[in-house]
Amino acid sequence: MARIAGVDLPKNKRGVIGLTYIYGIGVSSAKKILQQAGVSEDTKVKDWNDEQIAKIRNIINEQFKVEGELRSMVQMNIKRLMDIGCYRGIRHRLGLPVRGQRTKNNARTRKGKRKTIANKKKATKG
Repeated sequence: MARIAGVDLPKNKRGVIGLTYIYGIGVSSAKKILQQAGVSEDTKVKDWNDEQIAKIRNIINEQFKVEGELRSMVQMNIKRLMDIGCYRGIRHRLGLPVRGQRTKNNARTRKGKRKTIANKKKATKG
């Protein structure tokens, strides 16, 4: 089993797809990594030898920010926006959509589960 950047890659998947299990690496970056390492895209992860794994690991460590380092960088960027009080930072703070989406009908992912508000009781005459 190949373990790169603290992630166990799935054995039975092609190399390109297997590398995408690492946070911060998508299909296009995975293709570039395998091309630089001289590994075929169609080779399954279980068929990589130790030398190929070492090459891939070195390329990822030198050229990419992945996993914990990338997550902390993203969190720091969001915190910076919140600290300077810009529009995007305020939206993050309020838990609302940041990129201009409407909130009247949808936005449930950001807003969370619906909070129902009770109706006013009708005053009875008598």
